[in-house]
Amino acid sequence: MAEVEVREAAFDPGAELKAFRAPGAGAVVSFTGVVRGDGGLRLLEIEHWLGATEAAVAALAAEARGRFGLSAVRVVHRWGRMRPGDPIMMVLAAAPHRRAALDAADFLMDWLKSRAPFWK
Repeated sequence: MAEVEVREAAFDPGAELKAFRAPGAGAVVSFTGVVRGDGGLRLLEIEHWLGATEAAVAALAAEARGRFGLSAVRVVHRWGRMRPGDPIMMVLAAAPHRRAALDAADFLMDWLKSRAPFWK
């Protein structure tokens, strides 16, 4: 299963992890990105192109699923206004073995950080 959610509303990483289902998986890796307060940042605003961003992230999740043999994958990414400490994104990757889940989560995180169609 590949699930993608690009949303404005805040999310609860613990609830996301608890709801994540990966039948047959031997490993589930989760990563939550949090807005940093570097340089006195008090507010971060992220924009995106509705539809295009979701499609790009969904294609990435599908690529990760195939490339790493994932049982399930979920990506949640926020847009809009956020403050330091707010969760901004979460990646969940499940695979039969830990190395595949770890590598997939790393791949997804790097792509979201460097190439996803979001603008600050």
